[in-house]
Amino acid sequence: MGTNSQRSNEANVNAQCGEDSAMPIVSVKGLKENWQRWSNEHQENQKLNPFSHDTRPSVVALQRGQDDYGRPQQGSLTEKRGKEAHTHIGREVQKLCEVIRNIGELKEEEDGDGGRRKTIMVEFGKLFEHYVTISNTLVGILLRARKQGLVDFKGEMLWQGKDDHVVITLLE
Repeated sequence: MGTNSQRSNEANVNAQCGEDSAMPIVSVKGLKENWQRWSNEHQENQKLNPFSHDTRPSVVALQRGQDDYGRPQQGSLTEKRGKEAHTHIGREVQKLCEVIRNIGELKEEEDGDGGRRKTIMVEFGKLFEHYVTISNTLVGILLRARKQGLVDFKGEMLWQGKDDHVVITLLE
């Protein structure tokens, strides 16, 4: 016989080794500790989860009208992905303007002051034929470029076939 500490050490060794079987035997104490650790980690994660019904004392809920309302937390992966997407869209808009410059026709128009200005114009159908090999998101990029004041065209949305003769004007 041995002391209590010797017996518990032998029990732990036997539980970890599993003398007769290939599968290790796990002690109830180890299972309980693992479960408690998982439970604690889960509770901490739920405090950060905006969809959890748990109380979130570490997260301050922003109210509409505050500066950071509707924006991801600074330094978060969401913020990083958003910045990368913004950069990617910016490159796509620049590429679109380049394509319009290359395939568009230079025309003179009267501006509002009675003078004349040169603009580059292209029909949507022609742009679609050339641009389809570059990207499949032409209409979305056109809308973004119009929002940025780089191009102009009539209508809210352009549809292949139906709007092939709509003129797109490069403004920059």
